[in-house]
Amino acid sequence: MPEDMSAEPMPEQMRRNTSIISAEGLGKSVVGPEGTITILDDLRLEVNPGESVAILGASGSGKTTLLGLLAGLDLPSTGRIHLAGQDLTRLDEEARAALRARLVGFVFQSFHLLPSLTAEENVGLPLELAGRDDPARVREVLAAVGLDARRRHYPRQLSGGEQQRVALARAFVTRPRILFADEPTGNLDQATGGQISERLFALNREHGTTLVLVTHDQALGRRCHRLLRLREGRLFEDAAPIRTAVPA
Repeated sequence: MPEDMSAEPMPEQMRRNTSIISAEGLGKSVVGPEGTITILDDLRLEVNPGESVAILGASGSGKTTLLGLLAGLDLPSTGRIHLAGQDLTRLDEEARAALRARLVGFVFQSFHLLPSLTAEENVGLPLELAGRDDPARVREVLAAVGLDARRRHYPRQLSGGEQQRVALARAFVTRPRILFADEPTGNLDQATGGQISERLFALNREHGTTLVLVTHDQALGRRCHRLLRLREGRLFEDAAPIRTAVPA
């Protein structure tokens, strides 16, 4: 992947809207054989609508744990998390799941496609779960990632890069306000990873989606508006100013 160190253009709405994600005093601890282990400690975070934020950290630093908490997949041991104004810590699992269905898309390192479903069936699954049937929308997002001609293929018939493009289409099919991406290029070679990152940022710009990206890739992280580093359970922001990419 070429080392394009310039940030993606900053959305105007990012400068005028209040935060869409906020965490205050966030802590997460687990009990292990040797006692209590603190993963996150008194963490604070604010993310504005349309903003892209990269979270970097060493293996085992808690990046995926943090992403799961921000998305409401798990609850913190201490502190509060607000997602689009909703306090996740005051919602039960059913209410958190309903909020995710309305607001959130996910892209994972391991794709998480269902092997028994075609590409278009995998992409349409979030719509089906929401009680919607929109074949035109499924075709639209598959075309956006360059896979309309492969829509009836099963995951086993697709390359790793194609599978991740299906996963991207699935994440965007519901037009989410927030996208959480956990090492989206981690299982791909450099060239394919570069193609996926280009698709990710293109879709992010076109939809105005807020992006929270966990990655170990410094160059990918620096394409975001902000780059945060997770160390010893806390977030530290890189001091470098946001740079606006030169239009193509």
